[in-house]
Amino acid sequence: MIAEKIGLTRAALRPDLAVLSMCDILGAKPKVGYFTSTNIPKRDLVKTLMKIKLGDIMSSPVVIDESASVYESIVRLFMENIGTLFVADNHVLKGIVSRKDLLKVAMNGGDMSNMPIGIAMTSVAKAIYLDKDNTIIDAAEKIIECDIDCIPIVEFNEFGHMIIIGRVSKTNITRAILDIVGNETPIV
Repeated sequence: MIAEKIGLTRAALRPDLAVLSMCDILGAKPKVGYFTSTNIPKRDLVKTLMKIKLGDIMSSPVVIDESASVYESIVRLFMENIGTLFVADNHVLKGIVSRKDLLKVAMNGGDMSNMPIGIAMTSVAKAIYLDKDNTIIDAAEKIIECDIDCIPIVEFNEFGHMIIIGRVSKTNITRAILDIVGNETPIV
């Protein structure tokens, strides 16, 4: 019912629910399903999450030059063990490319070492982004709403260009929740 209400498949939602269960935020029982845990007062958790700014939990962005090829991007993505690269020119965000984007291009064939990354990337005009003063709740909502794995954290320069200063992924959010839960309730 949860997946249906938020417009996701059960398979897409299951890993997130598993993390929340491990954090003891949700309970889970076979043949019953998921339910809210009474160990952490929900109101306190929401208040705590609303105070966490993305600037406090963001990671360094992994940036690739816009002149890179699809092949170079694939190698960089796997060498860094991440799911999203940011395409930039002097830290000015030009686009975003994910594993899914690169997989689609690779499946179409062609010489990936001569194929520009611009073919695979989502342009900055269509990019979802936040700034360092947004909250962890804002990021979680965007990730779920847009079905993405990572959000660039940007600030604008004097020319109105988006400068990439960080990234927030599902991992950053999960780590922050585990830190909160770890401080309030032991994880068994």
